[in-house]
Amino acid sequence: MRRHTTRKALETQRFARILFSSLRRRKLSHALVVALQGELGAGKTTFVQGLLRSLGVKQNILSPTFVIMKRFSLRNRKTHFRNVYHIDAYRIHPRDLVALNIHTIFEDPNTLVVVEWAERIKKLLPPETIWLQFKHGKSEEERVIIVE
Repeated sequence: MRRHTTRKALETQRFARILFSSLRRRKLSHALVVALQGELGAGKTTFVQGLLRSLGVKQNILSPTFVIMKRFSLRNRKTHFRNVYHIDAYRIHPRDLVALNIHTIFEDPNTLVVVEWAERIKKLLPPETIWLQFKHGKSEEERVIIVE
């Protein structure tokens, strides 16, 4: 378990890029799933923004709270991933993701899946899921990120 503290949103985004650079080298027979958990405003979406920007996503990156899941198609040579799914599990029941064929998405080795509020769908996530816990720090902008 590693603990990392950031003091600004840009540092949280930079940490996402650094963490992903170590994860993207993994060649898996299934999707790479990163589960984010933590309180409201603890930095989960800010982390996703940094991660997706590092992959070349130019679109506005917001938490997909009301659309549940957003897919980004990647066409760069920095990574073998061709698709990124950004899921917000705050307002859904696990059966809703089953209806969206989430297991098929998890099977694709060219896919990265990032889930906010992942603790709400923990039973659906693959055993190899990488878990990150986000916490508010001592100051208003400080965040503590624990990688499990």
